[in-house]
Amino acid sequence: MVSKAVAKYVHALHLKKYRTRHGAFLVEGGKSVRELLSSGILTERLILTAEFAEKISDELPASVPVDVVSAEELTRLSTLSTNNTALAVAQLPQEKPLPNPARELVLALDEVRDPGNVGTLIRLADWYGLAGVVCSDTCADPWAPKTVAATMGSFTRVPVWQRNLPEWLGSLPPELPVYGADLHGDNVHRLTLRPTGVLIMGSESHGLTPPVEACLTQRLHIPGRGQAESLNVAVSAAILLDNFYRNER
Repeated sequence: MVSKAVAKYVHALHLKKYRTRHGAFLVEGGKSVRELLSSGILTERLILTAEFAEKISDELPASVPVDVVSAEELTRLSTLSTNNTALAVAQLPQEKPLPNPARELVLALDEVRDPGNVGTLIRLADWYGLAGVVCSDTCADPWAPKTVAATMGSFTRVPVWQRNLPEWLGSLPPELPVYGADLHGDNVHRLTLRPTGVLIMGSESHGLTPPVEACLTQRLHIPGRGQAESLNVAVSAAILLDNFYRNER
């Protein structure tokens, strides 16, 4: 069993205020923990089942404390409904300098509050090799356990920044292209888009907030043929990103 102090610390990191206070976050599940261990993000502690500890014994750093527990105890510590492999406590990575959107495409998220969607969007950024993801300060926490899990390991490779989005957009050069999805925008399939500037994705239910929408230089529309009212924000982002990169292959 882990000590009471360790259990208390792990449970505290379920909440954003303690992640911020301690500068740490949780990584749950075997795949994500292995991604963490092969990355440059510092691991503070590992909590593993005996079976999983044996499986990855060659990957365990000697300097990191390891607790071996039952699957039942691991699940009690975890935010997952079941966890029979691993949980890690990791340090929040140091923030890197923001990329220059004049040279490469940056994905920005405006009030995307579902952690699963935020995690999937970070994974999409990884797939397309984007410079990173800028989240409004009203987005779901990119370091919440559900967000981290949804990235499927991409949290180790994609820089994330949290900013007041209208202020950040207002600081960019006025000639920089700023794109956003809009039902009344230009048909994305008829455009030739270059992967520079900022692509902003908004809340699935409310779209972009008015101050962010005011910063757009071009609105993009994904034409549909059926009766669905809307697309999931991550699905929409995937379609749009593919159009940015279709001529880069």
